[in-house]
Amino acid sequence: MDNEIDRDNEEGRRIEFSSHDEYIFSHCQNINNLINERKYDEARNDLILLLDFHKNNSLHYNALVNHLIRALGLYPYIQTDTADWHDRLIYDLFKVDVGLTNPITLHREQSLILKRLLSGEDLAISAPTSFGKSFIIDAFISLKKPNNVLIIVPTISLTDETRRRLHRKFSSEYKIITTADVELSEKNIFIFPQERAISYLEKIQSLDLFIIDEFYKASEKHDKDRAPALIKAMMKFTKLAKQRYYLAPNISEIINNPFTKGMEFVKIDFNTVFLEKHDLSEVIREDEDKKCAALLDILSKTQGKTLIYAGTYKNIEKISNLVLKTQPNNQPYILKEFSSWLKQNYDPNWKLAKLLEKGMGVHNGRLHRSISQLQIKLFEEKHGIKNIVSTSSIIEGVNTSAENVVIWQCKNGNSNLKDFAYKNIIGRSGRMFKHFIGKVYLLSAPPKEENNELALTIPESLVGEIDEIEYNNILTPEQISAIIRYKEEMYSILGHETFNKLLKEGAFKSNDYFLIRDIAFDIVQKPKEWENIIYLNSNTPEEWEHFLYKIINLQPAGWGGKHSRFVSYVKIASLNWKLSIPQILEKLSKLGITIDDFFELEKTLTFKLTSLLNDVNVLLNELIPYKNTDISPFIFKTSNAFLPSVAYQLEEYGLPRMLTKKISTTFNLNFESESLTLHETIDYLKVVDDIIDLSVAIDASLMEEYILDNFFEGVTYNK
Repeated sequence: MDNEIDRDNEEGRRIEFSSHDEYIFSHCQNINNLINERKYDEARNDLILLLDFHKNNSLHYNALVNHLIRALGLYPYIQTDTADWHDRLIYDLFKVDVGLTNPITLHREQSLILKRLLSGEDLAISAPTSFGKSFIIDAFISLKKPNNVLIIVPTISLTDETRRRLHRKFSSEYKIITTADVELSEKNIFIFPQERAISYLEKIQSLDLFIIDEFYKASEKHDKDRAPALIKAMMKFTKLAKQRYYLAPNISEIINNPFTKGMEFVKIDFNTVFLEKHDLSEVIREDEDKKCAALLDILSKTQGKTLIYAGTYKNIEKISNLVLKTQPNNQPYILKEFSSWLKQNYDPNWKLAKLLEKGMGVHNGRLHRSISQLQIKLFEEKHGIKNIVSTSSIIEGVNTSAENVVIWQCKNGNSNLKDFAYKNIIGRSGRMFKHFIGKVYLLSAPPKEENNELALTIPESLVGEIDEIEYNNILTPEQISAIIRYKEEMYSILGHETFNKLLKEGAFKSNDYFLIRDIAFDIVQKPKEWENIIYLNSNTPEEWEHFLYKIINLQPAGWGGKHSRFVSYVKIASLNWKLSIPQILEKLSKLGITIDDFFELEKTLTFKLTSLLNDVNVLLNELIPYKNTDISPFIFKTSNAFLPSVAYQLEEYGLPRMLTKKISTTFNLNFESESLTLHETIDYLKVVDDIIDLSVAIDASLMEEYILDNFFEGVTYNK
């Protein structure tokens, strides 16, 4: 009887496989014909669809499918247990060491780029989001073993993500440096946003490899705010670099410019996933009710993770309210714990905490880095966050992908979404080995397709940095005159030698040299008004007011509302280490400052105000040094959001300030000690965790255990 059942099952499988075989053979024929017609992109897309069919039906690849995978260069997809010896050989030949326990197989285009890098070429690469660019960098480091590598990334969030990946692989050989004031080792990997990179200029004597991730941000057309800083970094570090490697998606060509001079531009159209687009915009026509209904329908019917691109903060609010109103609270236990932890440690009425109970996260550039990191980690996990609603921060701040991408509105803040950014967003759908097909749902009409040429020009605000002789061929006569005039003004104020010395050291944090000039003029013309600026070093916040207003007025816009509001915030923020975040928020609420405002104001404090204070200080120390005007102690405080510097740095590493404070209390560890360093602290915490389990020692909640595990995962060498 059992044998009979087995025979029946076996026969059933034969019948089923027979239909599958016919379907597979037919598609293989079509793919082969496309290859013969040299329609490789079309053939690759059809092959990826066929692989998805295999996955959905739990089928192994036959020899023919494996052969087509090899023919189209998708070597990592080869199933060696069903492949013939030719295909198995290719699979093994394209294996490289990327710093993991076992080597991995690269696809054909990855291998070609790696080969060119290893031969010493300077490359500027345009490749799809799913290309697998990180493997090439890791393989280069593993094989070439350079002494110094600098990787510039767009944001601090991406800094930590890159640090975690490289720390796991290479921290036994290299010092991985992401923060300021770290002693260099014999072999170093520097990972910085463009602004932070400049501060290391004097410490880095030479670079074996200079990498810029998302180098299109050097164009003012694509990122007006970041372009000056990135251009500045390119000018400075190119002179130190033996080799350059720049990466970006969706660039059709690079217009001739001095910043990529000597680099070979390589455009790669090699998808490892297939994008399945569902354009609902014609039916919806920006009707809010129809759009809401469509989104809810997508969320109810789609499997896997969904990334919702909102376009604006206002739209995030709309989508959040819709989800809160319609979705059930039946979510994994870890999300309930995360929600409770946020309510306890931030705000009991925080919308993000309520959204997590619905299985949704929020990603934007305002949040504390540890909160953003945790959301992305939970989004990557099977039983974690199912949906994330985001601004453009998701495309520039992290390397994540989802099975589904929904475009709510084709906006980027107040501007219409450009074709370039649109392609970058939809490129987040699908993932090699996980989702062969990425599903894109357009609830808003996509932008008109453009020929995305990259033009890198000299921002006018960098006039002080430009050598008019070196860049003579791209400067207009008007620009040359402006540069000469500017330098003459600065020489008259600071002297030729001093001004050039400051430029060489990368002393100025601002990328607006006209602002630097105006500050210098103000100090020279009104020295008495600056003589008592040392009051900023006082421990009494009330004594800061006068000079905070004076400094803010140097750059009046962009302080989050009235200047009085920001000044009041700074005084309250000075209590960041003494008080809990709920206590800080309670004080801020009396000023009408919400939790979302709090995040934005802290960002303004640590970046904009600190940058401005730095440049004021540099000029004061040169122009009226005899008056004891050094405000470095105050700058140190603002740059760390009035937290101990190690506590602030640990937050970048995924350890929130309230947990650091808990650790400080439990172990009587003085984080305010000037002698305490980040790396010493991490080593100490690792030892404590090994001996007594840190989470037990501090009586951590389940969510805090999860946070600590995530933190230690990012500082552990796994090879």
